Amino acid sequence: MHLDVQDLRNFYYRSALGRAAQASLQSRMLEIWPEAKGQTVAGYGFAAPLLRPYLKEARRVIALMPGPQGVMPWPPGLPNVSVLTEETLWPLETGHVDKLVVLHGLETSERAYDLLEECWRVLGPGGRALFIVPNRAGLWARRDRTPFGFGRPYSPSQLETQLRKHQFLPEWHAGALYQVPSSKRIWMKSGPAFEKFGRRMPTMMAGGAFMVEATKLVYPPKGKVQKARRLNPSAVLEPTAKPI
Repeated sequence: MHLDVQDLRNFYYRSALGRAAQASLQSRMLEIWPEAKGQTVAGYGFAAPLLRPYLKEARRVIALMPGPQGVMPWPPGLPNVSVLTEETLWPLETGHVDKLVVLHGLETSERAYDLLEECWRVLGPGGRALFIVPNRAGLWARRDRTPFGFGRPYSPSQLETQLRKHQFLPEWHAGALYQVPSSKRIWMKSGPAFEKFGRRMPTMMAGGAFMVEATKLVYPPKGKVQKARRLNPSAVLEPTAKPI
C-alpha cells in the first residue's frame, strides 16, 4: 500500500522530524555519490527530497512517482521534473539511467518482483541503484507516524538476497536514521549526536533505515552460440544457369 503524496510532502517538508530524516538520508547518499555530472539520475517512489543536489550538474533528473501514491510538482520554483507513472512500466528507455534512487517504493509495492525487474531494465551499463528501506529491527518501523512505519520492512540480508535474485550485485550498505523518531524537543536536540554515534556502529545495528547500493549484472548468453552464415558476394552475381 503506497502512502499519499500529500502525507509524504507534509512529513519531509513541513515537519522538523522529516527535515532531519531528509538530512540523514541525503548525507549518507552523498558519501558514495558526491556528484553526477553529465549523468541521468532518476528517483522512484518519493525520492525527490534526495535528488536536489544533482539538479545543477546532472544531464537530467527525473522523479518518478507511482500512480497509487500520486504526484506533486517538483522542484518548487524550477521547471518540473516529476512524472506520474505506472508502478512497473516507467516512461524511460532501456539502459538510459546512470543512477537510480528508490525511496518509499519497494517496501510499499505489492509487485516488488516486477518493480525490481523495471529497475534493472532502465539502468545502463555500469549503472548504480540505491535502495532505501525501513529496518525491521529499528524504532522507525514501529512508529506509524512516519512513512517508515508503513509497508514491508526488511533486514539487510533479506534485501540483498532479493536484489541478487534480480541480477543486482550489492556493493555498499549503510544505516541511517539513528535518532529517535519523535518530534519532542529533547529528542530533536539530541538527534545530531545520535546520528554521529550511529554511523560508527556496524550496519547490522542499523538505525531506522538502511541503504544498499547495487550494480547491474549482465550475464553472457548461455549455450552454444552459432555464427551467422556468411555469403560470398561474388557468388550472388554468378548466373544460376548458362544461357542457351
